[in-house]
Amino acid sequence: MRPRVIADYRAMLWVFGFMPLVAAVAFARPRLALPLMPLSIYLAYCAGVLAHNHNHRPVFSKHWENALYSGVISFFYGYPTFAWIPTHNENHHRHRNGPGDVTATSRHTSRNTAWAAFTFFFASARWQAPLIVRYLRRIARRSKRAFAWLLGQYALVFGGHAAACALAIALHGTRAGVVVYLSALGIPAGAALWGLMFTNYVQHVDCDPASPHDHSRNFVSPWLNFLLFDNGYHTVHHERPGLHWSELRAAHEAMSAKIDPRVVEPSFFRWCLDAYVLSARGASGREFSTSD
Repeated sequence: MRPRVIADYRAMLWVFGFMPLVAAVAFARPRLALPLMPLSIYLAYCAGVLAHNHNHRPVFSKHWENALYSGVISFFYGYPTFAWIPTHNENHHRHRNGPGDVTATSRHTSRNTAWAAFTFFFASARWQAPLIVRYLRRIARRSKRAFAWLLGQYALVFGGHAAACALAIALHGTRAGVVVYLSALGIPAGAALWGLMFTNYVQHVDCDPASPHDHSRNFVSPWLNFLLFDNGYHTVHHERPGLHWSELRAAHEAMSAKIDPRVVEPSFFRWCLDAYVLSARGASGREFSTSD
């Protein structure tokens, strides 16, 4: 299997190497399942990031290779990759957190609070569900084969997780088996689904959806972007969604003079700390307002 872009060999290492390896270690050594859970959560989150990247620009040229890759990242992410098409490509990228975007942050809250940020997932998931249903119906009318593949992704994810839970119970007994499954796969997948929506909320809340370049918040930490496949460069991603993730940093730097510095942050975690902890105590907090 050869990716279209050399940089995706690293993505392949994460998907075909680290993700199954860490899960296998947890299943084989149940005492390690809980200590490994933070790493499992990170890898599940990466599966979501890579699903997003793969959706915008498929990793491989051959259909079966892309299908295999989609299946693996769907399993570890906890949801079929096709769902990005109606909810992300056809909705979020089209309307960019503005009017018409069913997942717009302003629809959830008028104030950026910790409660709003942490509950955005539940509102966004509810709003996205009709888009997914309509997309499935549209595909069913167009192609029975394509529709069967989409249903197959659901079977792979939910059937695969059920089988993994059953395997863990068979290997280690009910109590230990459930703990192993939840630590290695179940909780990481749930955390990844929540985490991707939380990230998207943070990338857009209090930004200006009508602005040519200030519609998104960017996080430019080199180490975090390395770990998350340059997911922090969000402005340029919206403006050039087909650009490969490995080219985002250079593209961001090339247009950085056009972006308001208030939507360019050095640290994702520092921004969240300022916005949701320190600002609640009246100590800090950064907010970008279109009225400034």
